[in-house]
Amino acid sequence: MPEPMSPVSFPSTFLWGAATSAYQIEGAVREDGRTPSIWDTFAHTPGKTAGGDHGDVAVDHYHRYRDDVALMAGLGLGAYRFSVSWSRVQPTGRGPAVQRGLDFYRRLVDELLAKGIKPAVTLYHWDLPQELEDAGGWPERDTAYRFAEYAQIVGEALGDRVEQWITLNEPWCSAFLGYGSGVHAPGRTEPVATLRAAHHLNLAHGLGAKALRSVMPARNTVALSLNSSTVRPLTQDAADLAAARKIDDLANGIFHGPILHGAYPESLFTATRQLTDWSYVQDGDLATINQPLDALGLNYYTPALVSAAGPDHTGPRADGHGASEHSPWPAADDVLFHQPPGERTAMGWSIDPTGLYDLIMRYEREVPGLPLYITENGAAYDDKPDAEGRVHDPERIAYLHGHLAEVRRAIADGADVRGYFLWSLLDNFEWAYGYEKRFGAVYVDYTTLERTPKSSAHWYGKAARTGTLPEVDEVF
Repeated sequence: MPEPMSPVSFPSTFLWGAATSAYQIEGAVREDGRTPSIWDTFAHTPGKTAGGDHGDVAVDHYHRYRDDVALMAGLGLGAYRFSVSWSRVQPTGRGPAVQRGLDFYRRLVDELLAKGIKPAVTLYHWDLPQELEDAGGWPERDTAYRFAEYAQIVGEALGDRVEQWITLNEPWCSAFLGYGSGVHAPGRTEPVATLRAAHHLNLAHGLGAKALRSVMPARNTVALSLNSSTVRPLTQDAADLAAARKIDDLANGIFHGPILHGAYPESLFTATRQLTDWSYVQDGDLATINQPLDALGLNYYTPALVSAAGPDHTGPRADGHGASEHSPWPAADDVLFHQPPGERTAMGWSIDPTGLYDLIMRYEREVPGLPLYITENGAAYDDKPDAEGRVHDPERIAYLHGHLAEVRRAIADGADVRGYFLWSLLDNFEWAYGYEKRFGAVYVDYTTLERTPKSSAHWYGKAARTGTLPEVDEVF
């Protein structure tokens, strides 16, 4: 591998941002007409989240958004990716919008634009209105049509001021963790429902993209964010290569196949035929799903290392997606996941920036000419204030430097990567992990909700202002 450029400098047009999601930060779950989402229900179900934590208050971004935008502006960030709470805008998942809910996002967008920060809207970051789940959720086809209606509502409200749009965030998590392993809302453990949900999420993306374009200016861009996995075989043995192919189909091909290429991988059908005949893929679905994309968002944290399971293997096949007796991988009981060697984050995830480079270059080959954005990348560490109240997080700085250097290497090798969104702006509700895991560049005291930028926030802010990565050991 070539030595990193010194200093590591990015194109002047490169977009430097940070990302959050609605349920993780907003709070105000019963204000201005909002009704429960599946995450409200899941988090209030005993035993589902660490410590029984929930997002009722979260970090109170709903009331503190102006301070948070001012914080971003002070750091010098150029963009902010946030998600819209579906049940805040359309409480039952059907029918007319609640204008009070939309007004919050109008105010947020206006505040961002006033501070020179480019808003990027994600329509769906896992918080399905509970009434739609009660009607069957993502395994039901109707949910995709409800999403398209919701997309049109939000596009009409914000499309005159927001140019960057993302339909879905990490549909793999929605389908495989929500309906497969059950470690995410709605907490179901149904392998066939997992595959049905994946297809209907794909359909929702296609229908939603069409709905957005029907009501927005032509200058606006439509994308989606995939947490595509860099899947590596433990060895080059045929069995391990086949295991890697199976997981690649279930992690990646099930989404980018129809979305980017208009077809599911035949090997996916072969691997899952004992579970489903895929008859829920109706005539015309693949054409609807295969809408032209203006960009593709990639979320990356850690690679996957897999092998074939031996005939004598029994027991759970842990893969870093939370403890559960149920696998998130339908029809993959013959695959083992392995912990790669080396350093890990507080999530137990191995640190390997080359996996991000490999992921970028894969999509550069698969869809040449399609602009790419890193829409999530970051790390959780056990951050604590020192005696003076400062929060030093050198591990996160090293993580960001390593991954951003690989982004720059990919650009040098011809990839059209146009921006990077740090996950996350703020410490927040980390799903089933509750408030135990801190991904934020900004420390949040969960008692007072006071915000304190960590060393990594200042480091990243300097990178954003200068377009050049500061040294890892630079003092902030």
